[in-house]
Amino acid sequence: MKKEFVVIGLGRFGGSIVRELIEQDADVMAIDKDSERVDEFSSIATQAVVADTTDESVLKSLGIRNFEHVIVAIGENIQASILTTLMLKEIGVKKITVKAQNDYHAKVLSKIGADKVVHPERDMGIRIAHNILSNNVLDYLELSDEHSIMEIKANQKLAGYTLIGLDIRARYGINIVAIKRGEDIIVSPQADMEIEQEDILIIIGSDADINRFEKKMMN
Repeated sequence: MKKEFVVIGLGRFGGSIVRELIEQDADVMAIDKDSERVDEFSSIATQAVVADTTDESVLKSLGIRNFEHVIVAIGENIQASILTTLMLKEIGVKKITVKAQNDYHAKVLSKIGADKVVHPERDMGIRIAHNILSNNVLDYLELSDEHSIMEIKANQKLAGYTLIGLDIRARYGINIVAIKRGEDIIVSPQADMEIEQEDILIIIGSDADINRFEKKMMN
């Protein structure tokens, strides 16, 4: 069976989620108060609906509680975002992911029962900043306020060394959990494995430790 999602709010963030979910062969109900936005997605989403999701009776009439995952991607209207999340929780939606505008908004969302809170602008800003600072940083994913996963391309400083020779865990407090080499992904690489230039290292650790490693080994 196809996975079924609801996306509420069809701005840039919500719209990109709808497109990607459809691309991945999921069923998506796309909802927005703006009829023009809904029209834009009527030929893309499985179902596109004009609706006010702060009205509990509307949510019930759409059968949203039957969907396994609802993404609340409402833009600037923080009140509508909070009320929608609250209503979704009350009607029994199993999993709710919500876009937060700021840290205060995120705290409120967490307290009223959002399963996951995302900060798309902040997260993207962090990725871009890391990519700007180092050409070797390919991707960056925040795991929590203090820990992250990063993909980095091995440079000349790292090439030719074994993992045990670099002793990255002891020196920097971070772990190399996998290495991408061409089409291959080596999970939990052996300590005696030699790093090659152009290898992509997937590292995990605290932000402070990753930053120390970046400054010392990637510049």
